[in-house]
Amino acid sequence: MKTTNKKKIINDPVHGFISIPGELLFDLIEHPYLQRLRWIKQLGMTALVYPGATHTRFQHTLGCMHLMSEAVETLRQKGHDITPEESEAVHAAILMHDLGHGPFSHVLESTLVQGIDHEEISLLFMERLNEQMKGRLTMAIKIFTNRYPKKFLHQLVSSQLDMDRLDYLRRDSFYTGVSEGVVSSDRIIKMLSVANDQLVVEAKGIYSIEKFLIARRLMYWQVYLHKTALVAEKMLINILRRARQLAGDSQTMQIPGHLAYFLNHQPSLAQFRNDPKVLDHFALLDDSDIMTALKSWAAHPDKVLSVLAGGLLNRNLLAIEIQDQPFEKERIISLQNQLQNTLDLNDTEEAAFFVFTAAISNNTYSIIDDKINILCRDNTVKDIANASDMLDLSVLGKTVIKQILCYPKVLRQAFGA
Repeated sequence: MKTTNKKKIINDPVHGFISIPGELLFDLIEHPYLQRLRWIKQLGMTALVYPGATHTRFQHTLGCMHLMSEAVETLRQKGHDITPEESEAVHAAILMHDLGHGPFSHVLESTLVQGIDHEEISLLFMERLNEQMKGRLTMAIKIFTNRYPKKFLHQLVSSQLDMDRLDYLRRDSFYTGVSEGVVSSDRIIKMLSVANDQLVVEAKGIYSIEKFLIARRLMYWQVYLHKTALVAEKMLINILRRARQLAGDSQTMQIPGHLAYFLNHQPSLAQFRNDPKVLDHFALLDDSDIMTALKSWAAHPDKVLSVLAGGLLNRNLLAIEIQDQPFEKERIISLQNQLQNTLDLNDTEEAAFFVFTAAISNNTYSIIDDKINILCRDNTVKDIANASDMLDLSVLGKTVIKQILCYPKVLRQAFGA
C-alpha cells in the first residue's frame, strides 16, 4: 500500500520556502476546514483600495506556522524546554487560530452571527477536529485557551507580540505595497526568550519592537481603517442587513442554502455548540457566496438592496467623511430626507441604509492586556512602555476614536453635502 508523502515544502512569496513540521500538521492543512480559508481574503474589501491585497487567510495561516517554527527553534537554542509534543501542539494551535473567520473578514460578526466572536467559532472547529483526530489536538486547544501550564506557549499564539501579528503585518504590507508596515519579524523572533514563564524580548531587540509598534499604528490608519475600505465594508454590512429583512418578509431571494440559513436564522453561541448543523452551515461560507449573492441582488426589485449591491460590485461607493467629533443629527436627517426624494424611497428607514454614521477606533498598544516585556541586561523585566526611551506609550496606548459619515455621492453633487 502506497503511503502519502507528508513532508511538503511550500513556496511562500513573503517567507520563502516553508516546511510542514509533522504529519499531524499536514493532515490539518489538508482538512476542509483549513482549505476553506483559501477562499476568504485576508483583508476583505481592502482590494478595492490596494488591488494587490487579494491574499487569503490560508496564506496567512501557513506564514504563522512558519514563524512558529522559527520561534520554537530560537527558544530551544536558548535552553527553554519545549517538548516535541508541545511543539506540535503550539503549531496546531496557530494553524487553527483563524478557522472561525467568515467571508470578508469581520463583516459576518456584525450581521449574520452577531455577538459571536470569530475566536469562539474557531474553538468550536478545534473541538470538532479534536474529535475527528481522536484527541490529538487536546494540548493545542489548552494552549489556545491559555489553560496549558506553560503560559509562554499561549503568548506565541495570542498576545501583543504573537506569530499572528508578525505575519499579517509583514504579509499585508507586501501585498498592499504599503512599505510603512514592513517589520523585521526574523530579528524579533531571534530576540525572543522566556523569563518567569512569560515571553520576553532581549534588550538588544528593543528597537525592532519600537519599529513593530510604529508599523502597526501606520498600517491601521493606512490599510485596515482606510476610508474607502471602511465604506465598502459598511455597505456590505447594510446589504446583508437588508437581505435579512427581505428574507424575513418571505421575499424571493436567490442565495445559496448555507447563506440563506444565516439570513433566516440568527443562531446563538449555544446553538452553535449544541446543533452540529449550525457549524456545518458556517463551514460552507466563504467570499464566493457573498459575491454570487451580490450579483443576484443587484437585479432584485427592492431598490435598497439592488442599488447597494450594484454599487459595491461596480465600486460605485458611498462618499465618506471622517472627523473627531460626532456629526450633527440635523445634517444626517437632512441628508436622509434629500435622498428619500432623490431615489424615491419609501421612508427614512430605507434612506438610513445609505446615509448613516458610525464610530471607528484603534489603539496600537494595550496597557491592559499581556505586555510586551523587555528582558534588560541586569535580568530585570520591564514593560516596553517603561523600557523605551523613544516611544510615547501614552500616545500609542491611547484608544483613538473617530466618527464617520457615509452618504451617496449624488447628494454631494446635487446638494453640496
